[in-house]
Amino acid sequence: MFHFRRKVVILYCSFHKILVTNTLRCSIGEEFSVVRNYSQKKGKKKGTNSVSTLFVPISVKSNPDDINVGVELTGALNKGDLLKILTKFYQKPEIKVLSLENGMDSYIQNQVYASFKKFCLEAESLPADLHVVFSDILQDAGHVDDIFPYYLRHARQMFPHLECMDDLRKISDLRSPANWYPNARSLNRRIIFHAGPTNSGKTYHALERYFSAKSGVYCGPLKLLASEVFKKANDRGVPCDLITGEERKFVNGEDNPARHVSCTVEMTSVNMPYEVAVIDEIQMMRDPGRGWAWTRALLGVAAEEIHVCGEEGAVDLVKYIAATTGEDVEVCKYKRLTELTLESSSLGSLNNVRPGDCIVCFSKNDIYTVSRGIEARGMEVAVIYGGLPPGTKLAQAQKFNDPDNPCKVLVATDAIGMGLNLSIRRVIFYSLIKPIVNEKGDKEMDVISVSQALQIAGRAGRYGTQFDKGYVTTFKHEDLDILRKLLGQTPEPITKAGLHPTADQIELYAYHLPNSTLANLMDIFVSLSTVDNCLYFMCNVEDFKFLADMIQHVPLPLRARYVFCCAPINRKMPFVCSMFLKYARQYSKNEPLTFEWLCRSIGWPVTMPKTIIDLVHLEAVFDVLDLYLWLSYRFIDLFPDAKLVRDMQTELDDVIQRGVMQLTRLLLNSETGVSSGTGTDTQEQFSIKQTKQAYLRGERVSTSIGERVSTSEPVGQGKLTERLIAQGLLTPTMLQELRREWKLDGEEKMQSSDDESKPKTKSKKKPKI
Repeated sequence: MFHFRRKVVILYCSFHKILVTNTLRCSIGEEFSVVRNYSQKKGKKKGTNSVSTLFVPISVKSNPDDINVGVELTGALNKGDLLKILTKFYQKPEIKVLSLENGMDSYIQNQVYASFKKFCLEAESLPADLHVVFSDILQDAGHVDDIFPYYLRHARQMFPHLECMDDLRKISDLRSPANWYPNARSLNRRIIFHAGPTNSGKTYHALERYFSAKSGVYCGPLKLLASEVFKKANDRGVPCDLITGEERKFVNGEDNPARHVSCTVEMTSVNMPYEVAVIDEIQMMRDPGRGWAWTRALLGVAAEEIHVCGEEGAVDLVKYIAATTGEDVEVCKYKRLTELTLESSSLGSLNNVRPGDCIVCFSKNDIYTVSRGIEARGMEVAVIYGGLPPGTKLAQAQKFNDPDNPCKVLVATDAIGMGLNLSIRRVIFYSLIKPIVNEKGDKEMDVISVSQALQIAGRAGRYGTQFDKGYVTTFKHEDLDILRKLLGQTPEPITKAGLHPTADQIELYAYHLPNSTLANLMDIFVSLSTVDNCLYFMCNVEDFKFLADMIQHVPLPLRARYVFCCAPINRKMPFVCSMFLKYARQYSKNEPLTFEWLCRSIGWPVTMPKTIIDLVHLEAVFDVLDLYLWLSYRFIDLFPDAKLVRDMQTELDDVIQRGVMQLTRLLLNSETGVSSGTGTDTQEQFSIKQTKQAYLRGERVSTSIGERVSTSEPVGQGKLTERLIAQGLLTPTMLQELRREWKLDGEEKMQSSDDESKPKTKSKKKPKI
C-alpha cells in the first residue's frame, strides 16, 4: 500500500511539473518581448507603488505532513543548493516581467521573494510537489523557471488581492453613481434650481412649494435649519416630522409618520417617495468632508419635484449631473432683497463699534479678545461660534435680536453664515484669513473664498428685520481693498461634487481582503477608485480613518465598526475621542451604556465653568452627549437611555449659556490662575451647586444666577426623579437623605457666603526660603 501511494505521488508531481513547465516555457519564449514592452509602460503608471504599499502582507507558514513525502521520494535537499537556485530564479528578468503580469510590482516582488526564500530555507518540510521540482532542478531534470507557479502561489497567499484585483476595481468603480438609486431613476423628476445670493428669498420660494405639496422632504445643512423648517411647517398646519442624526420628533407618533419630513441632508431617505424635495445650500456638494451627502440627495431622492437652493456658481454642475440621469434643470434666479454697501473706511478700533454691528472672527482666540475688548468699553456682547450647543446659539441670537435687550453687538465666527436669523446692521471682518482643509485633509491658512465673503457679508441688512440696509467693512485698513475685490466677484464655479464609499462597498472589500483593517480597506478603496473626474471627486476620509485606527483593537463586527467611524465628532477634541473609544469598548462587551455608566464616565453633574478651559470642556461634554444620542438611533438596545441624556443636554446647555454670558470673567480667571476645584465658595458658586442638585430634584433654574423656579411638582417628585427611582438608581430612602443634606448644606453655604461677602484683610505671604 505504501509503495502504491508513493507511485501515485510521483505520477502527480511529474504530470504537474510537465504541464506547468511546458506552459511556462511557451509563455516566456513567445511573449517575453511583448511583455517587456508592456511592463515598461505599466511601470510608468502613476501611483502603482503607492497602491501596493497599502496591501498588508500575510505571513505564510509551512504546514508539515505527518510523513515528509518529498524527502521520502527524492531525498533531503541541501540548503546551500536551494539558495543558489532561488537566487538564480529571482535574478532572471523574465521572472520579474512575468511577476509584473500577475500584478506584482517591484515593491511586492521584493517582499514575496524574501518571504518565499525564508519559507523554502526554514520550513521543516516543503510541499511534496515543490520539493520534487527543486530536486529535479538540482539533478538537471528540470528548469529554474519551473519554480514560478509555486512562487506565484506563495505570492497570492501573502497578498490575496492578486487574485481579486479585477473584482476590487469593479467594486470601487464610481463613474456612474446615478445607477445606485433605482427608485429615483424610475421617476421622471423635475428639477428646479433657485439660484441667488444670501437674503434673496430663494429658499423662501422653494419652501412655499414644499408646504403646499401633499408630501415633501426638506434637506438642510444644519440641525438648526432643519428644526426651523420643522417648526414653520407645523405652525402653518402642515404636520411635519424632524429627523437629524441625534434627534427624532414625530408629530403623530412613531407609528404614524407625517407626510412631510425636515431632516439634515445626511439623513435624507432615498427609498421614501415624495411629491416635493427641497435641497438647501446645494453648493455644499463641493465640501471635502460632507459633499457626498448633497450628491446623494440630488441623485437619489425619489421626488417628483426637486427644488435645489444655492449659489449661482453651482448651476452648471447640477445641470451636468442631471444630464447623466436624463433630467432637465429649470433655473430661477433671484436678486438680493435689501441693499448691501461696502463702507469706504475700516473700523480701525473697537471704540467705533456701534449697535447692530457683528464682528466676524475666524478663531476662538479672536472671539475671546474682541468680546473682552468690547465689554471693557461698557457694551454687552452676544457670542456665537461653531462649538456652542444649538440652544446656546439660539439664546445668543435672540439676545442680540431683541430690541429691548441692552445687548446690541454680536461677535461670531462664520457659523452665522447659515442657520440663524440675525438682525445685523453691519458686518465687520476682524480678519480675512481663515484655516481651511486642503485636498489632503491638512489645515492651512488662506484668504477666505469669494463664496464665503459673500455669504457672511450678506447677513447684514436682512429682509424683514429692523435694518433694511446692510453695511460691510473690515477691522484692519489693509484688508479693505481685499474685501472689495472679493465682493466684486461672482462665486467661483463649482466644478465637482463629492462621493464617499458606502458600507456595502467596504463590506465587499472586506470579503476579498479579510485580513485588512478598516482604515486600510478605506485607503485601498480610495486608491483604486475610479470616478468621473469631470463631475466628481472622492471626499476626504481622514476623519473616518482616524476613528477606525482608534478602535481597531476593539473587537467589533465590520458593519458596527463602519457605523462607529461615521460618527460626526471633532477629532481635535481629546475628551470626545476618549469617550468615543469608551463607547466602542462598552459596545463590544455587549453591555448597555446606561445613564449611570455615562454619569460616572463624564463626571456628571457638572459645575459652572470658572475659566475658559472649563467652558471648552463643557462644550466637549455636550458633544459626547450628542454622540450618545447619535449612536442610540443606530444601536437602540445598547444605548437605552436617550431620553435621560437629552435631559442632561438641556441642563448642560443652560450651564454653557450662563458661562458664555460671563465670558470676560472666565478669561480673567484663566489669566489669574483660578481653576475648578480651587478657592472658596461664593454666593454664585453656591447657587451653581444648587443647580446641580436641582437636576436630580426635578426643579428648573432660571438663567438668573440663584433664582429658582418651582414646578407644579413637589421637590424630589419631578419626571427625571421618577425615572431614576423606576430604574433603581435612586431609592425613596436615598431621596429623603439627600433632601436633609441639601437643606443642611444650603444653610451652611449661605452662612459661609454671607461671611465671605464682608471685607477681609489680606495677609502677606512669607517668602519661600
